[in-house]
Formats: sequence, C-alpha cells, structure tokens
Amino acid sequence: MQDSSLKDSPARHLALQGASNFRDLGGYPTADGRTTRWRHIFRSNHLGQLTAADVEIVRALGIRSAFDFRGIEERAAGICVVDEITVHPLPIEPTVVAALRAELAKGTLTAAAALELMRESYRNYVRHNTHSFRNLFGHLLEDRAPLVIHCTAGKDRTGFASALILHALGVPDDVIAEDYLLTNQHYRRDATAAIDLPEDVRNAIGSVEASYLAAAFEAIGHEYGDLETYLRDGLKLGVPERAALKARYLES
Repeated sequence: MQDSSLKDSPARHLALQGASNFRDLGGYPTADGRTTRWRHIFRSNHLGQLTAADVEIVRALGIRSAFDFRGIEERAAGICVVDEITVHPLPIEPTVVAALRAELAKGTLTAAAALELMRESYRNYVRHNTHSFRNLFGHLLEDRAPLVIHCTAGKDRTGFASALILHALGVPDDVIAEDYLLTNQHYRRDATAAIDLPEDVRNAIGSVEASYLAAAFEAIGHEYGDLETYLRDGLKLGVPERAALKARYLES
C-alpha cells in the first residue's frame, strides 16, 4: 500500500523526527462506497520525544486530544510535549516483556514462545481490556477530531484500537490488515529496549504480524460469538452509535 491511497491525497505517514509511526486513518474505502475522512483520526507511537519542528507539524494538524493506552510507568517516562493536547489515559499495562524475561529465567525462551506471548497479549485485549477500547469509542462519539490514538510504539494496543475503529466504520478486512502492517514500514525500534533478550525475540516484539491481530479477533469470536456482537455488547456501539461514528468520520 502506498502512503497515499489516492493521487493528490494527503500523506498517510507523517515523517516526524521524534515519532516514527504517526499515520492518518483517512482515505480508506468502506463497504457502502464512502471513505474515511482525512486528518480526523491519527495513530502514532508516543508523543514524548517530538522535536520542536514536530510539535509545529502536530499543531498545524489541529490535534487537541490524545487517547493514550500506555500503562502508568510508560506514561511517566514519555509525557506528551504538545501543550495544547489534552491527554486522556486509557491504560492497558504492558505484559509481554515481563513474561519474556520470566521465560528467559527458566531457560525456555524462544522466538516461537515470543510469538505466542504476543498473540496471547492480543487475546487479553479482548478478555481483560475491552473497557479501555469502549472508553475510546465514547470519546470518539463526542467528536473531538482531529485526534490521535497512541501507546508506546503505536503498533499493538494502538493497532488493535485502529482496527476496531475501521471495522466500526465499515472498512473491509483486507484494508484493515494492510493498515495494521504498515507499522513494519514506518516504526523505528528503540535499539536500547529489552537488550537483555535475544535478537530473534526482540524482532518478534518489535514488529507486527497478521497472526497477532488475528488472535484478537479469534478471542472476540470465542468471548462474544462474532465481531458485530462485540461491537454492540462489548464496545456499546448500537445502531445509533455506529451511525454517529460514520457521520463524523466518513466522507458523505
């Protein structure tokens, strides 16, 4: 997928110096022939290392709200540097690195184990953290656009949240998968993170795979029966809420 879905469309990926995975969810087609609005919903890694030039770009986008899935310690380590942005915490505490280190201590850590731990973390987004995603949609229904959704890397918690948004707006599965995998093109990994872990393990946790997102949707099927039921009962998006989301975030 190109960074711009259509010729003359805005850039999908904004090449900021201090945030490598800052992307626009606009320009995607929906099943009813519409498209998601450009410059309304952005997804990113955290906003604690933006340069002065980055801050001016973000200000020019008009972003005033950020929805932050990072845990408590993560937020403290990278506070948003854009004064005009109101940050709304939707905390999902990270678990994967601690679990990997436990496997390392037992001598049972492999790349395959790391992949499965990543998939399990996605299943737990559904099992244990649906309330955070429900709260996100509550904010989206208040029409705070332009806005940005992020975690630390902007790939896992943010990736699942973005997939849910696009599903709720009627974007096809294959397009959602392509957006999710764009992280592997744009995210610059922190070379100093988890350096005690083997390189193949760090590769597994420093990128995204289709199987990660698939694991979350498998959990939705197991816990709720199907995605439509999850949107309705888990995320509290009934017919009026879905219509309101589409009115705000789709081109008419």
